[in-house]
Amino acid sequence: MEIFMTMSLLTLFFGFFCLCKLLLQRKDQSCYMLAYECYKAKEDMKLNCDSSAKIVMQNKNLGLEELRFLLKTIVSSGIGEETSCPRNIIEGRNPARADELCEMDGIIFDTLDKLFARPTSISPSQIDILVVNVSMFSPAPSLTSRIINRYRMKEDIKTFNLSGMGCSASLIAIDVVQNLFKSYKNANAIVVSTESIAPNWYCGKEKSMMLTNCLFRSGGCSMLFTNNRGLKQQAMLKLKHLVRTHIGSSDEAYDCCIQAEDESGYQGFRLTKHLTKAAALAFRMNLQVLAPKVLPLREILRYLAVSRLKSAKSQKLKADEGVGLNLKTGIEHFCIHPGGRAIIDGIGKSLGLSDYDVEPSRMALYRFGNTSAAGFWYALGYMEAKQRLKKGNRILMSGFGAGFKCNNIVWEVLKDFDDANVWKDCIESYPPKILVNPFMEKYGWLNDEYLSFLRLDFSQLFA
Repeated sequence: MEIFMTMSLLTLFFGFFCLCKLLLQRKDQSCYMLAYECYKAKEDMKLNCDSSAKIVMQNKNLGLEELRFLLKTIVSSGIGEETSCPRNIIEGRNPARADELCEMDGIIFDTLDKLFARPTSISPSQIDILVVNVSMFSPAPSLTSRIINRYRMKEDIKTFNLSGMGCSASLIAIDVVQNLFKSYKNANAIVVSTESIAPNWYCGKEKSMMLTNCLFRSGGCSMLFTNNRGLKQQAMLKLKHLVRTHIGSSDEAYDCCIQAEDESGYQGFRLTKHLTKAAALAFRMNLQVLAPKVLPLREILRYLAVSRLKSAKSQKLKADEGVGLNLKTGIEHFCIHPGGRAIIDGIGKSLGLSDYDVEPSRMALYRFGNTSAAGFWYALGYMEAKQRLKKGNRILMSGFGAGFKCNNIVWEVLKDFDDANVWKDCIESYPPKILVNPFMEKYGWLNDEYLSFLRLDFSQLFA
């Protein structure tokens, strides 16, 4: 009997020890964001209506049909006149290697200089992990090596260069960081997210590849993370959940968003009609995993009950019936990737979001354009500048990437936000009463019927 009691106590003690160890390990695995800095381009890189038209007319392959398509696309794109692009594109020069590196250095070093200048008590020599994601540019030495060389970082730093990941790459980079945090205690990490535009401007006339010229603009963001609980008081956000979904096993999904050459040999990025279908499928699969992690039990039970009732009646769900999952019961703010107006409106509608909910993403698109993986942080900056984010709030970041993948991340706000950041010079004028650009007013004459019967040199007309 005594032996049995002793064995039972030892078992209980061992179980209690393992539980305490597990809890302590989980505490050490927390991922906190200490700060972030978004890139704001110089004035001579701005793309207004007239400079955009000049860039378009540098492409001698375009005819009336292509010009009308571009006009229709840019008018409905949701992009304003304050976006930016590299100087070689504005000047009409073919990119040299120096242009490609200058673009990257300008964005990366500008944001990192500002990040390290923040009162975070973290210096470049204290960085343990460095992750850089640029989908369309991968030089040698790598971009991480250029950063290490400039800031004289330590020899045992762990570096990762991510390419080809698309617009949700910064969320993938954060996933890399949080997994490394499980192996390294009291570590500090930097994530740099941007995209290379200078060498990737499409010069052909295939419509599915011309879309990227209308949407993608210069931008970037550098972020500072830690799992050091001693720095929690300085942290802005805490990572709560991150779910990644990849449906690249489907040929249709894999090919819907792909870098390729057109029939004339011009390289660009092709967006096919299957993109929306792939995005909807990946998003639905991702939410099936994420929703139980963030929603209260009562909302999940309500959804199951309504779905069961609908199934019994063999009725189809309608978007306006309000019987879908109500993510607002577990999420206060929605940071949809500002990849385009159709993406923002589509996700907003599927989640039953209001204009207020999608305003940050719409304004980020209007002011900065589609800045690829950095787009999330311009939308987050808008929320911060508007002082929407309060301690205890939860933020959902949702994005898609080539391959095809959907990544969602949920943050917890650890303190009230009040920094105007990259929006400080213009936040008072946002949101504008109407989101318009002057392209149709200035170039609507391209739709006149009589132009179809004339042979004109459009470059001379625009000049």
